[in-house]
Amino acid sequence: MKAQHITVIGIAAASIFVVSAVLASQDRFTLKSPNGIAFSEFKGYDAWQVIAPSQPDDAGGCGTSKTGCIKAIVGNPTMIKAYLDGFPANGKPVPDGAAMAKIEWLKGHNTSPYGVTVPGAQTEVGFMVKDSKRFPQTDGWGYATFQYDASSDTYKPATSDPAVMRTLCHSCHTRGATKARDFVYTSYAKR
Repeated sequence: MKAQHITVIGIAAASIFVVSAVLASQDRFTLKSPNGIAFSEFKGYDAWQVIAPSQPDDAGGCGTSKTGCIKAIVGNPTMIKAYLDGFPANGKPVPDGAAMAKIEWLKGHNTSPYGVTVPGAQTEVGFMVKDSKRFPQTDGWGYATFQYDASSDTYKPATSDPAVMRTLCHSCHTRGATKARDFVYTSYAKR
């Protein structure tokens, strides 16, 4: 009887531990940036088609990665269709509903028969979404960045100030990507 009692207590303790661990793990899709953009608006982004890779010449083009980074810029089907329809050369703006994600990793290295720079630890994911009614102050674009913490396997908004994405992200896009490109830097890479 005593052994049976110990077994029941052991199973109960293990069950409580598992349930607690599940409840404690973060669901990134419940997060919201200070400007109201929810991570859940981009559910499935990790399976979107690649628009192009990006590797800044120095860490100045990296968000969280201060030692250099590699990025994959991916687009939802609406964004990919805009590119396939000739954006930006066709002169049409990106349609509402288009979205892009910029997934950023530290630079890693592979020791295959030759040196290869590969993605290391993920550092953040940034999003752009076109919604002219929702984001009229930023030419229809909404921006959000979520930093990734590998040690806890969690994300958090990159800032608590709702104006930062407008002043930092959009001001950079208006300076460098021009209205003719609808403020989008990344060109669709030829396949």
